[in-house]
Amino acid sequence: MDKLIKSCLSALILSLVLANVLAAETAPLKSAVETKLEAQKDLVSSQKKIDSLVEKTKDSAQEYRDALRKSDSLDTYNKQLAKLIKQQKVDLASIQRQLDNVEETQRNIVPLMLKMIDTLDKFVSLDLPFLREERQQRIAFLKEIMDRPDVTLPDKYRRIMEAYQIEMEYGRTIESYTDTVKMDGQEYTVDVLRVGRLLISFQTLDGAQSGLWDKESKSWQKLPSEYNRSIHQGLQIAKKQAPPELIKLPVNVAGK
Repeated sequence: MDKLIKSCLSALILSLVLANVLAAETAPLKSAVETKLEAQKDLVSSQKKIDSLVEKTKDSAQEYRDALRKSDSLDTYNKQLAKLIKQQKVDLASIQRQLDNVEETQRNIVPLMLKMIDTLDKFVSLDLPFLREERQQRIAFLKEIMDRPDVTLPDKYRRIMEAYQIEMEYGRTIESYTDTVKMDGQEYTVDVLRVGRLLISFQTLDGAQSGLWDKESKSWQKLPSEYNRSIHQGLQIAKKQAPPELIKLPVNVAGK
């Protein structure tokens, strides 16, 4: 029994000794591991700081490159803008010269246009008495627009030229229209025949009487009945109711 107790005590003592030995050996190892872990943590923290600095450096470099590109772009834009401004100054100077010329042109052309209207007015009053009211209204309209500020100078000039063109067309056209004429103290409702500016004649609506404008006496003169047929034919042609053909008209009767 004593031997068994001694044996157990010996085993216990041996276990305690081994435990102390292991504890003594483990403590430095644990301390070394902990130190290593702390060092690794510091290393990781340092690496993170380095990575952060590298990223910031990259960002700064990128911002610098972007700033350089923007500077180059802005410099190119400013140079182009300077060219545009220079050209605009040249254009403005040219426009100003044109405006000065326009003002001078207006000062010269307005009296000319007024003279053209006055000449046209006199011409109509001396011309054969056809469409007299219509032509006089056209001239009155020209005089009116010359005093209107809302009508541009080019438009005024265009209207005058149109009136001249219409008057020119009268010289190479034939037409017929209904009008009232006064002859021998009487008024007649007639069909008027105008052949260019060569002659202007009429025929009563019943076809029984014809007449001709006498340029010398500036009055209507009665025509012999032998002209009734030719005047009627001329009226038919002018109304496009008959094809064009040669007809005998009393061109030389005036003044007889």
